[in-house]
Amino acid sequence: MMDKVIAFQGMHGAYSDMACRAARPGWTTLPCHSFADAIDAVHTGRAEQAMLACENSLAGRVPDIHSLLPASGLHIIGEHFQRVEHCLLVVPGTRMEQIRRVHTHPVAMAQIRNLLKNHNLTPVTEFDTAGAAELVALWQKPEEAAVASALAAELYGLEILQRNVEDASHNTTRFYITARTPQEPAPNTPHTMTTLLFSIQNSPGALYKVLGGFATNGVNMTRLESYMTGETFAATRFLMDVEGHPSDSHLGKALAELEFFSKNATILGVYQQSPFRRHAATQGQDTPRSTPADAIPG
Repeated sequence: MMDKVIAFQGMHGAYSDMACRAARPGWTTLPCHSFADAIDAVHTGRAEQAMLACENSLAGRVPDIHSLLPASGLHIIGEHFQRVEHCLLVVPGTRMEQIRRVHTHPVAMAQIRNLLKNHNLTPVTEFDTAGAAELVALWQKPEEAAVASALAAELYGLEILQRNVEDASHNTTRFYITARTPQEPAPNTPHTMTTLLFSIQNSPGALYKVLGGFATNGVNMTRLESYMTGETFAATRFLMDVEGHPSDSHLGKALAELEFFSKNATILGVYQQSPFRRHAATQGQDTPRSTPADAIPG
């Protein structure tokens, strides 16, 4: 039997690759140039599933997802949280004082300001973190270093000079796991999430009316993002994550109110929560919250 395949955006050794390996042990990971390519890999049968980054606790939301997912024809079947642990990667045998330049993704670069300042290193931005590691391995020069994952060090034959060089210790990326067919949990299954998309007119009280049903029915909303649609600025589209199954009485009533006051309401997926989310809740930690920002490092 052929290996199962899961597609991701980025190169081998990227954090999305690590997420695939963690969420789907034993599966073959398929690197893709873009999110659109990863989605296409599922549609064409080159992959069974796609791992799509949707938000990061530091960098915020990934802008492409809200426009790609609704038109993709794919369904969200799960979520995965991947801790982003930046490592300083060098050619084996390199000492810290030999390094002059650090190569990595622009967002990752913004997360290692202390490293750059403390060692007087020159930042050089690259397309993604794994690509930076590949370049350093190709050059074989001690003055060039990369900031990327431990997996990238393993794949490209580099040495980890320092681990966890990021300025913040809570850097976590959330991913949607998608497939051609839905895999909804049974009704009344605990720890279920529902992701949906809807539009409203830009008029007084429109959003209040749409969201009121979730409050009055006791439904917890974990994510709400707004996007402008079209060219008239007359309507706004929202992407929302809520806890619960559509067949549950509380969420069912809230969705009925949403459909009455909104337009084009579409459920993108019903799936079980990641254990990370439940663990973070018991520990009093925050899961990633979406605010407008650049994409996460690859």
